[in-house]
This record gives sequence, C-alpha cells and structure tokens, in this order.
Amino acid sequence: MTPNELFSLLSDETRLRCLVLLQKEGRLCVCEISQIIGSIQPKISRHLALMRKSGLVTDERQGQWVYYSISASLPDWAKKILISTVNTLMNEHPFKSDIKKMKAIEKGSSCNN
Repeated sequence: MTPNELFSLLSDETRLRCLVLLQKEGRLCVCEISQIIGSIQPKISRHLALMRKSGLVTDERQGQWVYYSISASLPDWAKKILISTVNTLMNEHPFKSDIKKMKAIEKGSSCNN
C-alpha cells in the first residue's frame, strides 16, 4: 500500500466511517456496519471490497456473513495514520454517533434480521 492509496481510501466518507468503526471495534460484519452507518449492505460491501483489494482490511466468511477487520499486515506508517485519524475523529460527527450506535447494538443481532 502506498500513501496515495491510503489517503485516496480515506477521502470517502463511507470508507472513513467504516475504518473508524473497524479500528474501534476490531471486527464487524457487513450487516452491522450497514445498520450503524444507515446505508444499504451492497454499498457498504462495495466499499469494503475496495479496501480489501488494497490490503487495508481483511475479510473472514462465517456461514453467510462476512466479517471485516483492519489488516494486521499494514505498514507501521499506515497503522499510525489510522490510529491518529480515529483518535482525532471519534468525537466528531458522524463518527461519534456511529461509535455510540456500535456500542448499543447487540453483536450479531443485525445479521439475524
């Protein structure tokens, strides 16, 4: 991953919101992210697929659900940027609201609907 690729991915609000949630929670299902952000699953899946292709996130399939997390193999400079970004944005709108919603949902509950 290059700096240009990372900053290009961070420039989209949906992807940035997904990354903030993943950085805070560690691992989330597409349906959970969709519920938190209030966007349709196909849109969230497209953004996550783009981030997976770049190596920013990894995915793991469990049954019919796909769970995403920040890639452990990111270069140190990219990890530092993500940590700094999340720490800076977690008290800003819409990220603060997303984190609050994430804490309120029961893990896996949105995947069963």
